[in-house]
Amino acid sequence: MPQSGHRATLASGAKGAASTAHPLATQAAIQMLEQGGSAADAAVAAQAVICVVLPQAAGLGGDLLALVHDRDQVAAVNGTGLSPRGLDATPHDSGGTSVTVPGLVDGWATMSARWGRLPLDVVLAPAIELARDGIVPDASLLESVDRQRARLEDGGAGDWSLLSAATHGGPWLQPELAGLLERIADHGRDAFYSGSGAAAVVDAVRRCGGSLAPADLSDHHTPCPPPVAVDWGAGRVHVQPPMSQGVLLAMALQQVRRLHAQGVPVEDHLLVEVTGAAFEHRSSCGSGASLLDLDLSVDLERASGRAGPRAYLHTAGVATVDATGQVVSSLVSVFDDFGSGVFVPELGIVLNNRAAGFTDGDNAAAPGKRPVHTLAPAMVTSPAGVLGIATPGADGQVQTLLQVLAATTIAGTPLADAVGALRWRSQDGDLLIEEGHPGSDALSARGHRVVPREAGADVFGAVVAAGTDPGPYAIADWRRQTDTRGSA
Repeated sequence: MPQSGHRATLASGAKGAASTAHPLATQAAIQMLEQGGSAADAAVAAQAVICVVLPQAAGLGGDLLALVHDRDQVAAVNGTGLSPRGLDATPHDSGGTSVTVPGLVDGWATMSARWGRLPLDVVLAPAIELARDGIVPDASLLESVDRQRARLEDGGAGDWSLLSAATHGGPWLQPELAGLLERIADHGRDAFYSGSGAAAVVDAVRRCGGSLAPADLSDHHTPCPPPVAVDWGAGRVHVQPPMSQGVLLAMALQQVRRLHAQGVPVEDHLLVEVTGAAFEHRSSCGSGASLLDLDLSVDLERASGRAGPRAYLHTAGVATVDATGQVVSSLVSVFDDFGSGVFVPELGIVLNNRAAGFTDGDNAAAPGKRPVHTLAPAMVTSPAGVLGIATPGADGQVQTLLQVLAATTIAGTPLADAVGALRWRSQDGDLLIEEGHPGSDALSARGHRVVPREAGADVFGAVVAAGTDPGPYAIADWRRQTDTRGSA
């Protein structure tokens, strides 16, 4: 396991702490904690700001998956939607056929009602202000616009103010998004899933070749089932149940624990091979906890050459904790950069392309069905405290969390050092590895197709973490824009 790299940043505070994918999102989370809000309030406020400042990664046309620890119980918030019940074609990677029902807004309403202490108009206020008053798009957003401009124009975004702001510079104002957020603050989920909001979403999807119907939106709801959990060290790791890929992390952790108990050294080679073995079951993630009965086949000496995880990434993480010990680990996403590229001008949002996540077998496309989701936040509960941890990176999420959790629990590495350490990512048969990683030569010697990449490249994720030990703290990765703060 990597032993060198940058150190992650750490913050603590009596009222709570937050780690998010953007400094403005972290600021909004801390504002909620300072106003007496819960970790759930702080998380929703941060997620809403991310939707304003990082529309390439997340938005109200996308999804939310979260784990919430409250009063010694962990619940899984499944803020994802079904494919249209009228789905009559194989979904494409973009365009109207790739859109599933957006789950984010109802996910917010559910989290607020069940775990929040502040009204939604207070929680959404920072995001509304930013959308109304404008932001200056940062370099990553401008680069994403440049790469995706053709898809966005095909999806009806030719007149979107973001495209002109990216071309001509200056602040970017989002009055339509501000109005939508205000209506959600005043009227809750119905502002999005019924009436003119839902009609605008349906019209945009159908204009781009999809089959979404008003009833698909109005009938949407957010399940909050128990998570899948496995023993890990002195505690347990909780992951999202189906249709998240989180169960692959649980499978990998369980196999590592079994082998470690047999005296097998827990080295990078083992973690890479366990990752590949777990990802062979990706299309079967709907089986959930029953997959934990499988004994994964792992070559302890040589690289198997499994193609394994895929190459795409994206997504944004938010982890929060409050003074009562409520902890949230969450991810928000539109899947690919700007999702489907389908733009809803009346709302100022793009819609997800999560239907592109359908594959084969149990995960084959069908009407009224959730595809396997890459979003895989995790929660660790132990006598030492609670840890909520997540990272963007699609198929890299399971791999990053596996490396961090193995380092902390088995090698005894402090969490900040484990998050900061140099990492690898298995992808399409290659093993991408951050330059300077101390295990690079050993992995090459075992037959891995090692491909060095610049340390800090976005393919290696950007961990957000928050928890109690015993007081509130948060940790943020040095990679990308992650930011952490505590509330005094």
